[in-house]
Amino acid sequence: MSHKILQLTNGIKLVHQQTDSPVSHFGILINAGTRDEDENKSGIAHFVEHTIFKGTTHRKNYQILRRMEDVGGDLNASTSKEETWFHSSFLSSDYKRAVELLSDILFYPIFPEKELEKEKDVVYEEIKYYKDTLSELIFDDFEAQIFKNHPLGRSILGTKASVKKISRKDIYEFVKQQYTLSNVMLSSVGNISVDRLYKLCDRHFGTNKMVDFERDRTSFSNYIPQKALIHKNSSQTHLMVGIPAYSIYDPKRIPFLLLTNLLGGQGLNTRLNMVLREKMGLVYTVESSYSQFTDSGIFSIYAGCDNGLSNKCIDLIYKELIKLKNEKLGTLQLHFAKKQYIGQMALSNESKLNEMLANGRQGLFFDTIETFEEAIAIIESITADALLEVANEIYDIEQFSTLVYTK
Repeated sequence: MSHKILQLTNGIKLVHQQTDSPVSHFGILINAGTRDEDENKSGIAHFVEHTIFKGTTHRKNYQILRRMEDVGGDLNASTSKEETWFHSSFLSSDYKRAVELLSDILFYPIFPEKELEKEKDVVYEEIKYYKDTLSELIFDDFEAQIFKNHPLGRSILGTKASVKKISRKDIYEFVKQQYTLSNVMLSSVGNISVDRLYKLCDRHFGTNKMVDFERDRTSFSNYIPQKALIHKNSSQTHLMVGIPAYSIYDPKRIPFLLLTNLLGGQGLNTRLNMVLREKMGLVYTVESSYSQFTDSGIFSIYAGCDNGLSNKCIDLIYKELIKLKNEKLGTLQLHFAKKQYIGQMALSNESKLNEMLANGRQGLFFDTIETFEEAIAIIESITADALLEVANEIYDIEQFSTLVYTK
């Protein structure tokens, strides 16, 4: 199905992909996240995501929750370092209900004082959960280590102390500065014509005046490798190694995504899994990941092993990285690396919710939507030389940071 990017009367952009499915998805993407917070307001982007559902000038919080749930729909949200999502999945016959509700949440939240205080307790519990889940916590701590003294290194949740200080006035100020015209993207995948959806969205979103504020995100620079060993009361050692990588706008991100998947992606046949788990029996989980931001990125490898084996695991990880720097992939190896990655993309696209989220990001950051066929063509064009190039640019072992949680 083709994608359409449209502009509402007030300038808000909308991307739509029409399907014939009985289930549809509609969401609002805000180009604002943790990195846009003031240092003393850490966690406010995530707190807004929680509390924006607590009431509008038209609805109480329980009315918001029931609006989609009563018809079997779903209402959800998420916050990342650079983005905030509010979205709903529903029967296609309930498009009007979903669009109207999400516009109400975006334009008319009231952030009731009593609800703010209750929700702070909820966030405190979320913070405790992550502190107790070392396999999750280490990712946050590692990003703080890589992006030391930079907004990208801040925890999405904030701390109990920082969340406690957030006031209703702070929330309104954050929304005013960040939820602006050029920072809003509407995304839809579902069984509705583009003309009907446009009229629906223009009625509920397009008539509201939105302004823009100048925003100056501080670019990340001056990376310094960090090595840390932290003692935790755990029966397992958790470790991470990594380094800054390409931004979302760098063309080299595509071959590097393929390389990251080959090294330690979803498949059980990845190089790291075959060596550390299948051959040596050292780990239950080992994975590589690559996150992209607008001006930087982060490449990391996580593994969980028995206490005392972290150095051995790190040595084996580095050996695999060095192989990818020194040994060009053969024709058959490259063929299957591409086939695996394309297959995983296809499976992910089976989820129309995932597709709606991906379309929104592409529309916001690139102002165009790449079709699945176009994405396949780009991957198929990647050469072994291109993989060798990005491996040698990013896998500078001497510049890697390490973080180890051990008993």
